Amino acid sequence: MTDLDIAEVARRSGLAASTLRYYEERGLIAPSGRRGLRRQYDEAVLERLALITLGRTAGFSLDEIARMFAPDGRPDIDRGMLAAKADELEARIRELRVLRDSLRHAAACPAPTHLECPTFRRMLRAAGAGRSG
Repeated sequence: MTDLDIAEVARRSGLAASTLRYYEERGLIAPSGRRGLRRQYDEAVLERLALITLGRTAGFSLDEIARMFAPDGRPDIDRGMLAAKADELEARIRELRVLRDSLRHAAACPAPTHLECPTFRRMLRAAGAGRSG
């Protein structure tokens, strides 16, 4: 496999070099060595970074993502953890749909003011109670 310097890994992964260094500090990735002062990474780091990015996008913490790798560095993802995160996302999607629909209604509501719109007032009460819809 080809070694890539940190600038090339940053370019190909779309991540800043500072993010790569931070992931290294957290133990999520490791350089294969150095060429002068520049970190070198095995090309396989790109797949690992893609998994980290996917995990972050799904809402996993870096600690949770770290547990997705076996000691040898290969992915070893707990399916129960994935199912739990999918359930969490589904609940958030439901909340966001209710919020979206309420906002659309409020935007088109024929009431003279938003405070005179029963749907908007329900939204305000729900927001005051710490929930949407």
